[in-house]
Amino acid sequence: MRILNASGCLDALTAPDVARSLDAFVSKTVTPLRREGNPPVRIAETEAGMLNSIGLANPGRDRFLAETLPRLRELGVPLWISVGGFSASDYAETCAALEDVTIELNLSCPNVEEAAHTAGEIVAACRDATSLPLYAKLSPANWDVGEVARAVEAAGADGLSLVNTIRGMKLDERTLAPVLGPAVGGYSGPALKPIALAAVFAARRAVDLPIVGMGGIRTGRDVLEFVAAGANDVALGTILFADPEAPARVRDELEAEVAALGCSHVDEVRGIAHASPNRQPQVETLKP
Repeated sequence: MRILNASGCLDALTAPDVARSLDAFVSKTVTPLRREGNPPVRIAETEAGMLNSIGLANPGRDRFLAETLPRLRELGVPLWISVGGFSASDYAETCAALEDVTIELNLSCPNVEEAAHTAGEIVAACRDATSLPLYAKLSPANWDVGEVARAVEAAGADGLSLVNTIRGMKLDERTLAPVLGPAVGGYSGPALKPIALAAVFAARRAVDLPIVGMGGIRTGRDVLEFVAAGANDVALGTILFADPEAPARVRDELEAEVAALGCSHVDEVRGIAHASPNRQPQVETLKP
C-alpha cells in the first residue's frame, strides 16, 4: 500500500525531504495555459478543516514541462501529474505531452461540470491520447459515485482518486462577509473523512479499479478505515500543512493498528467493510 500526497497539498521543490518520504509525489494541477488563480483570501481555517480557493494557479503546460517537471524528476520518486482543463481536448493534449508518469485527471474542479457522461468523455479522450496510467479524481458532491466510477472505467481509466474537496464557505465573525475572495472554496480536513469513506465504499462496490482514498486522513487508524472500505492506496492532504512528518508517523501507526487486529499485513483488512454490509448490533451490546 502506497502513501501519496493529495494534489496541491505539498510543494516538493521547497520541501523535497517530505516528498521523498512518500511512495509517489502528486503535482499541482497543470492546465494548458497559465493561470494566476483566484483573488485573495485563498485559504481559511475552520472548526474542523480548511477551505481553499486557489483557482488552479499554475505556470501552464509548456512552462511546467520545460521547467518544473525536470526538477521534480530529480526527487527520485515516482511522479503523478495532475491534469486539468476546460474541455476534453485540453486534458488530452496535456496527457499526450507527458512521459514516464502516472496521470491523475482532475475531473472535480469547480470549472468542470462533473457528470457521468462528461467524466467518461474526458477519460476516453485521454485514453486515446496516451498509454500512461490514468487515474480519475472524482468529486464527493456527486450522489452516485458508483455511476461515475463505472463510466470512467468503461472509458479506459486505470484507477480512481477519491475524493477531491467539497464546496464550502466561511463568514467573517464581525462583518458576516465571506472570508474567501471568491466567497466559496474547497473544504478539506477531518470533517471530509466520513464523506470520503462513503465514496470509496460506493466505488469499490461498483468497480474493481485500484482506488487511492483521501479526505481527512490524519492517523494510521484513518488509513486502516479507508483500506477496509476498499482503498488500495491513500493520499495525505490537509494534515501535511500542520505536520509535514505525517507520512512516516502514519506508516508506523498503521503497522501498529494492523498488528492490534492480529493481522500480519494490511492487505488482510482490505475491503473488510464489505463483508457484512447489513450486519446488525448484537443484542448484548444494547443492554445498559
